[in-house]
Amino acid sequence: MAGRRSRSPVVALVVLLVALTGCGGRSAADSATADVQRLLDRRAAAVLDHDERSYARTGAGADFAQVRALPLAAWSYRVTALHRSGDTATADAELRYRVAGYDRAPVTAGRTLRLSRDADGQWSVDADRPARKSAQQLWDQGAVQAVRGEHSLVLGVGQSGRSLRGFADLADRAVPAVSQAWGRDWGRRVVLLVPKSLEGMARLLGSPASSYRGIAAVTTGETGAPARAPADRVIVNPDAFALLGSLGEQVVVTHETTHVATRAHTTPATPLWLSEGYADWVGYRAAGRTPPEAAPELSRAVTQGRIPSALPGDRDFGFTGDASRLARAYESGWTACRLIADRWGEARLSAFYRAVGEHRKRAGAVEEAMRDVLGTTPEAFTAQWRDYLRVQLG
Repeated sequence: MAGRRSRSPVVALVVLLVALTGCGGRSAADSATADVQRLLDRRAAAVLDHDERSYARTGAGADFAQVRALPLAAWSYRVTALHRSGDTATADAELRYRVAGYDRAPVTAGRTLRLSRDADGQWSVDADRPARKSAQQLWDQGAVQAVRGEHSLVLGVGQSGRSLRGFADLADRAVPAVSQAWGRDWGRRVVLLVPKSLEGMARLLGSPASSYRGIAAVTTGETGAPARAPADRVIVNPDAFALLGSLGEQVVVTHETTHVATRAHTTPATPLWLSEGYADWVGYRAAGRTPPEAAPELSRAVTQGRIPSALPGDRDFGFTGDASRLARAYESGWTACRLIADRWGEARLSAFYRAVGEHRKRAGAVEEAMRDVLGTTPEAFTAQWRDYLRVQLG
């Protein structure tokens, strides 16, 4: 009869599968993932609300003191994978957070969380660590202290309040100095991270400590970053910083602050001799140092008749352990930018930097900017620079 058929084995199998998995077809793994996500949502809310009791109810509460001082505008987790074994599990998650007043977009960090389930079936966090191949966050190294300056936020671990206040003072002097040279079309604020040691700095950068030995600070950020982006972080190497005098400390912080200011105009087209040289030029601009004082390694080479034949390439700025070679690269970039400021004017130097950064690829960028802004060619400029070295450093 039309419209009536006996139930087939296939239909019976489908009915059985639905009965086993539930009406919505939701698996036990999906349910566990959703439960863990809800747990991490509660944990994130507790962090934002500074609610230690609620945080402790989500599991291991020892880390709460380490993030308590962070001035946060956002903090959230997204579970990307859950690896379960009975009543224990490991969750891969994406942590997104924003520092209030500084980050215009979230910082994203990979995290691995170990979890366990109690007799009532409730999950809790046993440990929250950086994911494999992910860098540490500052709070992974201990309790974070925060010091606010007029133009700065300094976050430190294992440092005295007096030390952190000193970094804030350096940054507060650097910001107006950079604005005077570069202009005011940037956020005019800077975030400094001060770990306890060189090893702490390296772990924040996800690299071996040997890569940064003797480097006083580095700035992290995305070249050519859009307006809505996480704030750059100036990460300090306290071991190397402790060897600097007061002038050196100010030059370093002003140099790194310059990278923050110029970030939106620094693209893959920008050679390192220009980005590092410009940052040094701003750092030394009001320092009152003579060229031989500011460029001792390059000055030594020039007086010995070893004048560079060309501007340094990007590879010359690698942290290879050859301190003299690295110093000559930085000093070469600085003298090239100083030449432009002396011969064409400071405004032309900044305009040249911006013109190079308008390109998205290296090929032709410097050539076009030199032609359009300075009215010269790379060959003619290199010859002028070599003559400049003879006069200034010879």
